[in-house]
Amino acid sequence: MTSVYDFSARTLDGQELPLKQFEGQVLLIVNTASACGFTPQYKGLEELQQAYGDRGFSVLGFPCNQFGHQEPGDAAAIGQFCQKNYGVSFPMFDKVEVNGSGAHPLFQYLKAEKSGLLGAAIKWNFTKFLVDRSGRVVARHAPTTTPQSLTKDIEALL
Repeated sequence: MTSVYDFSARTLDGQELPLKQFEGQVLLIVNTASACGFTPQYKGLEELQQAYGDRGFSVLGFPCNQFGHQEPGDAAAIGQFCQKNYGVSFPMFDKVEVNGSGAHPLFQYLKAEKSGLLGAAIKWNFTKFLVDRSGRVVARHAPTTTPQSLTKDIEALL
């Protein structure tokens, strides 16, 4: 049976990182962007990381430029933006596509496991997938869902 732990992705510093490294953790996988109306959610995502990181939780951020070209920078610019403006400490990955023929295999899997209200395609930045400790996708949340509103769901999985 496939789980999120069967995938890998390149980090902002160019290293291929097997998601198996996060096996046994609760994950919140988010497609992000630096110039989006939802970008301030980085603050809430980092708060979740700080609150639950030592209990086996991690946010995984995947920058994406497919929505309004709101992530135009390269890996260095994305990392600098996230650190300077939001103090992001959770893992950030290299820019990916989440829809279309070039979609990263992880996002193909996530969308197949949890479709959205309007179908499988991701509609905008900051779509969130909540994954349990066994690597199973248990929920998909719209960009308008704030990180803070997910605390009960995260605590239930921890």
